[in-house]
Parts: sequence; C-alpha cells; structure tokens
Amino acid sequence: QVQLVESGGGLVQTGGSLRLSCAASGRTASNMGWFRQAPGKEREFLAAVRWTDSTTYYADSVKGRFTISTDNAKSTVYLQMNRLKPEDTAVYYCAAKVYSWSNNWPYWGQGTQVTVSS
Repeated sequence: QVQLVESGGGLVQTGGSLRLSCAASGRTASNMGWFRQAPGKEREFLAAVRWTDSTTYYADSVKGRFTISTDNAKSTVYLQMNRLKPEDTAVYYCAAKVYSWSNNWPYWGQGTQVTVSS
C-alpha cells in the first residue's frame, strides 16, 4: 500500500500561484501524478513523474503553467501552479502507482480544494 497526504490547496486570485504537496509513505511508488476534478466534470490528468529518472509528463491544458517536481529525501511530490485561472478551480488529487507500465493508478490522496477567484 502507498499512503498519500496532500496539502497546499486554498483560495487564490486569477493570475496567482499555489504549490501543492503530496507526501508518500509505505510501499515505494514507481510513478506519482496529479489529477483534478471540477464539479460536474470527469477526473482529469494533469502531470506525472517517474521516480527512477524524474521523467515528467504533462497534459496539454497545463503545460507551461504547472510544474511537477520531487524531493526524494522527503518522498514528496509537488505541483507548482502558476498563472491560475478560474477554470482551474477543482479538487486536486495526488495519485501513485507501483508499476510504470500500468495505466492504472490504484493509490489516491484525500484531495485538496483549489479555488481561483475572478
């Protein structure tokens, strides 16, 4: 099992920035990622990182504005979000998987609310 604890959400104005954190414990994950879900919408992939070589992946919708990074010593993944827009308002989730080849993300954090005011 991988346990994930997120932090860093909150209320920010349009154009502002937030950094989300996700601390992992338990079983070693191969990949960690960030997703979000807005009211009435499906969960959306945002970014992911592979622990072994720090390869990163981004959704086109956030590329250039969001950056995923890691602190291996703390087993923590961050999502730096810049130039936030009202449409970025959602619950943000951290996720982990233990097999890089799998499309399944079996481990999830509790979610953290991000609200961007116009």
